[in-house]
Amino acid sequence: MEELKQVILNTQETEEDRVTGLSLRPENLTDFIGQKDLVANIRIAVEAAQQRGEPLEHMLFSGPPGLGKTSLAHIIAHEMKSKITVTSGPAIERAGDFIGILTNLERGDVLFIDEIHRMSKTVEEFLYPAMENYKIDFVVDKGPYAKTINFNLKPFTLIGATTRSGLLASPLRDRFGLAFHIDFYEPDDLATIIMRSSVKLGVDIDQASALEVALRSRGTPRIANRLLKRVRDYAQVKGGGLTVRAAVVKEAMARLDIDTQGLDRFDRKILTVIRDQYSGGPVGVEALAATLNEEVDTLIDVVEPYLLKMGFLRRTSRGREITEKARQQL
Repeated sequence: MEELKQVILNTQETEEDRVTGLSLRPENLTDFIGQKDLVANIRIAVEAAQQRGEPLEHMLFSGPPGLGKTSLAHIIAHEMKSKITVTSGPAIERAGDFIGILTNLERGDVLFIDEIHRMSKTVEEFLYPAMENYKIDFVVDKGPYAKTINFNLKPFTLIGATTRSGLLASPLRDRFGLAFHIDFYEPDDLATIIMRSSVKLGVDIDQASALEVALRSRGTPRIANRLLKRVRDYAQVKGGGLTVRAAVVKEAMARLDIDTQGLDRFDRKILTVIRDQYSGGPVGVEALAATLNEEVDTLIDVVEPYLLKMGFLRRTSRGREITEKARQQL
């Protein structure tokens, strides 16, 4: 049961998210809820590029998982009336594969690379001239038989997404004309997203109930939609229908062991371990990961951002510490 709880509040995309995300994903900037300043800046960039008849500048989105980086890439392609090609940094293993992707792009097309910080250095070096001059040089053979083949690319827009912007090489980061950080959503915005998703899922939910779900969604739309589906299941089985009210939400969340702050058993376990075994900290993330039998990257990318945002955890030069707010919550 604990594993199920971790999956629900885990911001990493699951197969279920990929399937349902296609129907719940907004299609244009007008439908995108939250991140008002970000959306306004993107709208200006898109309209300016359209007026000039040019491809949009290369764009980088950074921020925790599940906040809409992939959705924004699809929206931008839709707004620019362009085709989008989606891949990820770990999926591009060989330079030859990447050259094939680049040469198949038409003018104005969008290439979206998720987790771009995990791209290999060899492939990354091919990306530099492609972004700057829309050209790539490919060396074939070795030694005295080596020769360079030049490929001219059609102007395209690269949109990169990363959860660890600090791991991006400076030469790559500097080649993005636009860089945006996506922050966690406010509960009111999440409630609006939940209301919008409920229509597509056929769920009858009122504003108060949507806000109850939003408060437990860790500021993340992906988790909000995931919790809405779990509440829908509970209402259907226990309530005999698809009508969701605040009492149903509270009962469903209690069964899933998710409190009003969006913390599940695993979050509380982390805070408890730091409090009890390490006297509240500081403790190094490697030692903490070993104690919890968890991957370091999972703690840094998935768990920590929300605990830091909510003020339950403090990151110092000597390690992680829990705050007085966390002690009270526990």
